[in-house]
Amino acid sequence: MLSLAALRVGTPARRGVLGAASVRAAHDHSGHAAAQADLPVPFCDDRRTYPLPAVPRREEPGAGQKALKEKEKGSWKQLSREEKVALYHLQFRQPFAETNRPSSPWKTALGGTFACFGLTGLIVWWQHVYGCRPTPHSLTEEWKAMELKRMLEMRMNPSQGLSAKWDQEKEEWKK
Repeated sequence: MLSLAALRVGTPARRGVLGAASVRAAHDHSGHAAAQADLPVPFCDDRRTYPLPAVPRREEPGAGQKALKEKEKGSWKQLSREEKVALYHLQFRQPFAETNRPSSPWKTALGGTFACFGLTGLIVWWQHVYGCRPTPHSLTEEWKAMELKRMLEMRMNPSQGLSAKWDQEKEEWKK
């Protein structure tokens, strides 16, 4: 069983449950702000429904960007338009106009649908040309006519069937 002192120090069991940031916070006695600096930062996502996220875009700034951030702390009247735009892009991934621009995933979906139709058509054509046997001779019109004539001559199903509707003396269908 773990003692309270072991839990305060940060044993492996505690690290597995609470994460490394809470262990650093347990070791740091200088204050709450120092412990929060080690916590993971959530991903910044620019969306139309929520245009100003609470969490700024986090990337490692270059030397020019660090100098621009220092210049930002002074008067904004001294900043040029390009510098203000660069500061905006440090904070957000894309401007609101680009975020608000309509996307076009429907084109991909429609293209995929047509590609599937085309592939299906090719498979059906291939099956028709190479996969099907020739039509049997018993499905030709001449064969069907001979079969009907033979059925009427034999008087198949004379009470309710086909022969009941055929007049044998006049050799025509009954009206």
